[in-house]
Amino acid sequence: MSEQSTPHNISDEAARGAVSNTGLRYVLGFSLGFAVIAMSLVWIIPALARAAH
Repeated sequence: MSEQSTPHNISDEAARGAVSNTGLRYVLGFSLGFAVIAMSLVWIIPALARAAH
């Protein structure tokens, strides 16, 4: 068993292999909100049109 004399310090981004805080959570949040609004409109508009007849 070999012993190393100096410890290796690796940054979080280098160990993970990616850059953090790229705004991905905002993109996912906005797209989720848009999907909920779009699906609600697809459901509500025909229901209002049927109720008016």
